[in-house]
Amino acid sequence: MNGGLIKGWCPGAHRPMAAEDGLILRIRPPGGRLSSAQALGLADLARAHGQGVLALTTRANVQMRGIAPAEHAELLKELAALNLLDADETTERSRNIAVTPFWRTGDGTLELAAALADGLANLRGLPAKFGFAVDTGPAPVLGGTSADIRFERATDGTLLLRSDGAPQGQPVQTAEAVARALALADWFIASGGVKDGRGRMRTHLATGHTPPPGLAGTTPSAAALPEPLPGPCATGVLAAFAFGELQAETLDALAGLSGEIRLTPWRMLLLPGLATLPPLPGMILDPASPLPRVYACTGAPGCGQALSETRALAAGLASHLPPGMRLHVSGCAKGCAHPAAADVTLTATTAGFSLIRNGAVSAAQERTGLDPESLLRHPGQIFGAC
Repeated sequence: MNGGLIKGWCPGAHRPMAAEDGLILRIRPPGGRLSSAQALGLADLARAHGQGVLALTTRANVQMRGIAPAEHAELLKELAALNLLDADETTERSRNIAVTPFWRTGDGTLELAAALADGLANLRGLPAKFGFAVDTGPAPVLGGTSADIRFERATDGTLLLRSDGAPQGQPVQTAEAVARALALADWFIASGGVKDGRGRMRTHLATGHTPPPGLAGTTPSAAALPEPLPGPCATGVLAAFAFGELQAETLDALAGLSGEIRLTPWRMLLLPGLATLPPLPGMILDPASPLPRVYACTGAPGCGQALSETRALAAGLASHLPPGMRLHVSGCAKGCAHPAAADVTLTATTAGFSLIRNGAVSAAQERTGLDPESLLRHPGQIFGAC
């Protein structure tokens, strides 16, 4: 088990990451959607090459793990046959786009996302985590999703281009939208937003940098909707899963119920056009369930970085989680399962778990040296003060 040295990267398909149980491979479905045939094919690949489990990420991607290195090349061929593979690693990495799952036919969302992906393929120099959001449904919903440049709408439906961290967006015409977004990304690079291969738009703006007038915000976006809960919604049914993981057989069943499946950044799948779903193993449709608000990485022993088991602790604490709050149990200081702040974050260290309130794994620790068994026996010591 690693003694605290943090290494690794966000995996892709072309560039997977090695773990104790094999390669971790991330798939980025174009537009955040899977056709029924793609979903069935992905389930088959998870059984044939992985552990038969698919993990939903907070970037609306899908991960497979346990891939034998010798099978990676064949898996890439099969993903390409499903139209789920970019041409190369550079193109894959540049296509860091979150798309609202609540788009409507004819609203231009998918077309804008596809045009943006094409434009980004020729842009170089952005940090690896620099991302875009196409949040152009009836109202913005991706405010809690990591993105640096956002497309949203004003209250009158006008398309807006907004820098993350800026209170207002700039109205743009659809025909010029991608060019303006790329110009904003170019400004970010030219004005020193990239440092040591890193950098985020919100931080850059907070240090006093201001985009030029043609890219600066002048119009507020429509009021954002709260993060949705599992169960029926206006577009269909949202299905959640504990720790964002579902069995391949469950994906098979869902693919047979709908012509498409939309991925969301809330580790849920949207089945558009449906009013109900039959009971399926591991699926959560109860909006009151605490499990969708609990985040935990694979932990030990599956991850060599992890300093402790995580899932049993997270599951045991879930029933004590106060309504509306989020719990994150991380096996190390990377915080892969939930990079953002949570109401309660427990991070494994060589001396037990540390407790952080209202912060991410890098925030100030309130307590250290907490024992997992003690936490399970007395959950009030972390939730009692919430």
